[in-house]
Amino acid sequence: MHPPIRPPRQRALLIIAVLMAGAIASLLFAGMTGSIRVPLAELPDALRQLADGRAESLPASLLELRAGRALTAFVTGGALALAGVMMQALLRNPLADPYVLGISSGAAVGALAALMLMCAAVVVDGAALLGAVAVSMLLYLLARRDLRGGLAAEGGASMLLLTGVILSALCGALVTLMLSIAPEGRLRSMVFWLIGDLAGAPLRLTPWLVLGGALVYAMRSARAMNVVALHAGAASTLGVRVGALRKGLFFVSGLLTASAVTSAGSVGFVGLIIPHACRFAFGPDHRILIPAAVLAGGSFLVLCDTLARTVLAPQQLPVGAITALIGAPVFLYQLHRLRK
Repeated sequence: MHPPIRPPRQRALLIIAVLMAGAIASLLFAGMTGSIRVPLAELPDALRQLADGRAESLPASLLELRAGRALTAFVTGGALALAGVMMQALLRNPLADPYVLGISSGAAVGALAALMLMCAAVVVDGAALLGAVAVSMLLYLLARRDLRGGLAAEGGASMLLLTGVILSALCGALVTLMLSIAPEGRLRSMVFWLIGDLAGAPLRLTPWLVLGGALVYAMRSARAMNVVALHAGAASTLGVRVGALRKGLFFVSGLLTASAVTSAGSVGFVGLIIPHACRFAFGPDHRILIPAAVLAGGSFLVLCDTLARTVLAPQQLPVGAITALIGAPVFLYQLHRLRK
């Protein structure tokens, strides 16, 4: 058996450069688009003012106001896409996504409980993070034996997945109970959080640090993930520390999911369709797939959020509804191409 073929360096650099340019273009488009548009001719001067630390003109002020939401959308989309790549590698299941293990459901329980009690936004974020961490720890305690085993043991991956599904169902029941007893004045914000909403999401440094650290870990583990994908049964004999890899993928993908859900609620389909789209377009090599998924996922969510706040302006739609409306047909098309 031969090791994975190394992709040409020029091809890899070209892919990353094109996706990087697309990410910058999506952020600029989000800054220019809204109820009041920023003309393209005035964009260079507005960017120059922002670079100098002043926003004297109206276009510069609009860009400054929209930049925080666009950057939050980008880091959330990148985190979900990277978590999807890692979750699919962990479970060796192409249908796995960041929410499959119930971590987002735990965050939903914490966030909705705080919303129902009319807590401040910072308390809602903290409760969501606490719920996600609690479910992650519980899942690890219940499935730690499977995480120590080899990735070739399909039964171990199945048990981990089944445990996550059961925990997700339990959290879903708690969410339904809270929605049924919540005051009517709180229902709208609770439903928007469940669907996924970036309105009012603050720009924070922590999600960027989480994404950066996870990206470093994923790139360092990319070769091992390639070996496991191609030679699952003999990965340990080829020098891969399978147990350590599984635990690392579990914890890092869980941390990414918790960070993304805390920032934007349960935004669906990003962690499912973006890894598949990048895999179809660029191949299965994780050394290219990982950075490509982060850039494509961030750009995709930025564009979806731009649609969510402009298509029925001044009314804003939950971004999770937009990602689902776009993601479902795209995923069906990918399945059709896969069958052919």
